[in-house]
Amino acid sequence: MSTSTWLPKDYGTKASTMLAGSDTSDIFMVKAVPDILNWYNAGYAEPLNPYMEKDNYDVSGFVGMEKGYCYDGVQAALPFRSDFWVLFYNKTLFDEAGVAYPTNDMTWEQYKDLAIKMTDPAKNIYGCHYHTWLSAVVNWAVDDGVNTLVDGNYEDLKYFYDLYFALEEAGACMAYPEVQAAGLHYSGAFGNGNIAMLPMGYWYVATLINNIKDGTYNVKDWGITAVPHKEDVPAGSSFGNLTGAMINSKSANKDAAWTYVAWLCGPEGAAVTASTGNRPAWVSENVAEVMSSVEGFPTDEASKAALLPSMVSIELPGHPKASEISTILGEEHSAIITREISVDDGIANMNDRVAEVLAK
Repeated sequence: MSTSTWLPKDYGTKASTMLAGSDTSDIFMVKAVPDILNWYNAGYAEPLNPYMEKDNYDVSGFVGMEKGYCYDGVQAALPFRSDFWVLFYNKTLFDEAGVAYPTNDMTWEQYKDLAIKMTDPAKNIYGCHYHTWLSAVVNWAVDDGVNTLVDGNYEDLKYFYDLYFALEEAGACMAYPEVQAAGLHYSGAFGNGNIAMLPMGYWYVATLINNIKDGTYNVKDWGITAVPHKEDVPAGSSFGNLTGAMINSKSANKDAAWTYVAWLCGPEGAAVTASTGNRPAWVSENVAEVMSSVEGFPTDEASKAALLPSMVSIELPGHPKASEISTILGEEHSAIITREISVDDGIANMNDRVAEVLAK
């Protein structure tokens, strides 16, 4: 097997150019969901359905993530990496406060109460922290596997904006203008050691382990749990992004390519991916065992169990107008979070502006 690698920032353009030029490379990795949608529409993606049906290929370990690459019933690719979101927490702060740790089955209301309980202004301790991204504040609405950020209806975001503002007003998290003015990155905020809980992508684990090891961070003892969930959403539900593998429709070695893709994305390939320190898309006890064995990872069973999400929805599904929609949501989010407009007005703007885009 021979491989070609390119700089991440150039990958989408380079791969698209090659495919448009009838390149016959057998497999192309999928870095961004919009790319695979474009490749599928252009006929570059070999449908995987026949191969999956022939081998009775098990997709249960993807906990729904494979749907992010399925268009019009055609499986255009399969995921092999995924960074879903979890809840990080500072064990030391909970121990000092005599408060029980967060659990893997906690509602957002329980999270809010816990964050307020853990807040101690006299010691400059915040119960939680929110990064400035839209995803960090309200993307939890897609965890139900029904709502998406491209469906044109954003009423489901209201609950999470209201939750955020309730926490901000209670002093349980730093106000957005304060975070923005300080240029405070979420990694440094949690690393300072005065934040009890941080909802963030799993990718932060590697940074946390390394910065604790070299003494950069003040936080020492930490853990993770599944992100909280609404009452009508199963515990362990989250959202994330994918990296996948697509078979080129012009490949002359499609059967061999499928053998590799099936292995890479399945349980055996997932164990290898996990051993490199990356989060595989496949979810299993074996993968969790490999990931939790990394030096510096929390040793408690709850943190290990957080590596077994029940469902992972795609943060921004493939859609021809996903980029335009994302820009609109970002603009309205900034106006809402800085209190330039009300939550209701901001969501109404999202609905109206996205409807115009979808109608084009």
